[in-house]
Amino acid sequence: MINLFEIKRNENYLSIIILIIRIAIATLMISHGLSKLNMILAGGKIDFPDPLGVGNTASLALTVFAEVLCSFFIFIGLATRLATLPLIITMLVAVFVIHGADPIDVKEMGILYLLFYVLLLVTGSGKFSVDNLISKKNRY
Repeated sequence: MINLFEIKRNENYLSIIILIIRIAIATLMISHGLSKLNMILAGGKIDFPDPLGVGNTASLALTVFAEVLCSFFIFIGLATRLATLPLIITMLVAVFVIHGADPIDVKEMGILYLLFYVLLLVTGSGKFSVDNLISKKNRY
């Protein structure tokens, strides 16, 4: 039985929760990124914010890189801590620059994504990940 007030942590439970979070957050973000990837593949005029001053196309490409490729890495648990960095930057820009003047209900989703990415940066990918397989291989 799980004691609600127990302060020791069970590594298996923690790894399962991290796996669920990784898969859920990556799947949700990939769905956002695929619509942006379609904007690039459509080949038309790109109408995308340029908060960093690198151009609309470059801003869109950087966002697609973070939302699709980095999310895929998080999904499989490969270089998870590294993959969270572009996503953290993307969410910081979205929340504080793109939607900086907007009410909190508009920023809420970006803030939640940001919090999950910071959590994954701190915890890593857990036991059920490619990172763990690579780590085990390098130990021997």
